[in-house]
Amino acid sequence: MADAALSEEPKFCLSEVLDSFKTCLTENKEIIIDQYVAGWRGLTRFMNSLGTIFSFISKDAVDKIQIMVKHRNDVNGPRYVTVQSMVKYELDNGLVDLTKRSSFPESGCRTLLRLHRALRWLELFLERLRTSAEDSKTSVMCSEAYNESLAQFHPWLIRKAAGMAFCALPGRSTFFEVMNVGTPEQVVVMLGDALPLISEVYQLTEDLYLKHKLLDIP
Repeated sequence: MADAALSEEPKFCLSEVLDSFKTCLTENKEIIIDQYVAGWRGLTRFMNSLGTIFSFISKDAVDKIQIMVKHRNDVNGPRYVTVQSMVKYELDNGLVDLTKRSSFPESGCRTLLRLHRALRWLELFLERLRTSAEDSKTSVMCSEAYNESLAQFHPWLIRKAAGMAFCALPGRSTFFEVMNVGTPEQVVVMLGDALPLISEVYQLTEDLYLKHKLLDIP
């Protein structure tokens, strides 16, 4: 049954992720959680389409997505329309564990921070793919992106496992095929459109969390 469920999962499509992040921001530069989650669903499909290599990240991302959806569907769901409204609501009501994990391990602020960190890794990796030569090693690109972002938040065993997994990554052409856009040239163009949007969403979140001293939530 599990294999059947996986086979029925919609294929990753880069244009859908682009559309999600395009509609993620309001005119006031607030981040709409439903669209942010939709973008992340697409990114997890991207990782899953490459097999088990990224499972140590994609499984955690799926868990975090489910927590965010739960918050949106809860009685306080209107407080979680945007990242900004979520941060204000949870801080005003003491719903965030700021110094140690205890009462609120599934707070929206903590949950989204984990997605935020992983988004930086994907942004850096996809940018390297976009600007790389045809024969560039994806293992090197992915490792560099990981070491610049997620690695600092992972224990040694996970870092070691990640390094070994990256060695088994397929070539650049396989990544481009998985994106279901068209020719490599078309993929490069679409990545050029998508990455600035992802980067803006990332930076707005980073600035908001920095302002409220939330970047180190345990």
